[in-house]
Amino acid sequence: MTRPFALVHLAKDLRLEWRSKDALNSMLFFALLVVVLFSLAFDPTQAASRRIAGGILSVAILFAAVMALNQAWARELRHQVLDAQRMTPAPASSLFIGKAVANFLFVTVIEIILAPLFAIFYNLHPIGQGWLLAAVLPLGTWALVVNGTFFAALSIRTRNRELMLPLLLFPIFIPALLGMVQASSGILTGETDPGLWIKFLAGYDVIFTTASLLLFHIVLHAE
Repeated sequence: MTRPFALVHLAKDLRLEWRSKDALNSMLFFALLVVVLFSLAFDPTQAASRRIAGGILSVAILFAAVMALNQAWARELRHQVLDAQRMTPAPASSLFIGKAVANFLFVTVIEIILAPLFAIFYNLHPIGQGWLLAAVLPLGTWALVVNGTFFAALSIRTRNRELMLPLLLFPIFIPALLGMVQASSGILTGETDPGLWIKFLAGYDVIFTTASLLLFHIVLHAE
């Protein structure tokens, strides 16, 4: 029963974003701004830039995604849509999965646009196994959006939800951020094996996805 309802919610979010492009435009502008500013602050020709490039990319994705996650549930508040969804027979997990997958796709689109520009600005040529970035970025992105979607729902009815979401999300996401930075830096520099950090990210995703699915029913029906 969960899958069809999740697909309905996913299709709805994708359709609304296709029409407005609010999340994509704001994320792309902010991410490009961060990349350009850091490229001016650091000399891309230096070896040190290769070591910090993974951290810069991860932080750019983090702050850009927060801008979209802050608005993830805003549409549901209009015209009491969220209240109507609470009264449907669909399980709460289907709403959460649909919303999280939609946010994941939005952030992934930004990453696809950002990655080649990032490589050009920083003159990056992975010394390690570059194809592993195809595992690091999705795992780190899912860790970000699954927690961000959950905490955005938790803080949606608070007065200062734009401030509350980062305060809740950042401490929880720090281990995954560390994993993204270490894994991507290991791939770009070839100095360390990123395999352990990739396994860490996979385990992190499983734990927090399970916890979010189990607890989202309480968050959705909280007054």
